[in-house]
Amino acid sequence: MTEYTIGYIVGSISSTSINRRLAKALEKVAPEGVTLKEIPIKDLPFYSPDHDGNFPEVATTFKTAIEDADGVIIVTPEYSRSIPGVLKNALDWSARPYGEASFNDKPTAVVGTSQGGIATAAGQQHLRSVLLHYNALVLGQPEGYIQSTPGLFEEDGTVTDEGTAEFLRSIIEALVTLVARTAPAEVPAA
Repeated sequence: MTEYTIGYIVGSISSTSINRRLAKALEKVAPEGVTLKEIPIKDLPFYSPDHDGNFPEVATTFKTAIEDADGVIIVTPEYSRSIPGVLKNALDWSARPYGEASFNDKPTAVVGTSQGGIATAAGQQHLRSVLLHYNALVLGQPEGYIQSTPGLFEEDGTVTDEGTAEFLRSIIEALVTLVARTAPAEVPAA
């Protein structure tokens, strides 16, 4: 059985983020053989081209974590019909220096939750546009617009609704399928 490591980025640094709970829920429902591991963004400084010649260690670690993961899930809230500035900052770090984009050919899924009926749909569309510019292999379906209701995700990430748990698992499974489908072919030794 093939083992997969999926990195995840939470687009909020709030200590009470419901999207962090969603990320923890994804960890809990991951199928056997799939490990989810957070790629943190809260310690990244503001990106500036001044850093391109001498990247701070935290940014290098961030980029390496993306590159080392088999795939990435970005779990994002929606701020003013777009993505949070802290997430955009992290994505800018991932794309620099020019020609060294960490998301290039990286299988990537996008999900998010909010209390509203359309969840994070508008923000996710902006995020997909940015990721496509970085040449990420963005999962098209299923789309992960999760309406958060009280008690849906417990503090530890437990999902209280089995239908939601199954849906979240299906997103991970679809991403793993994309990872497997796009992995370089192994060439037998001569």
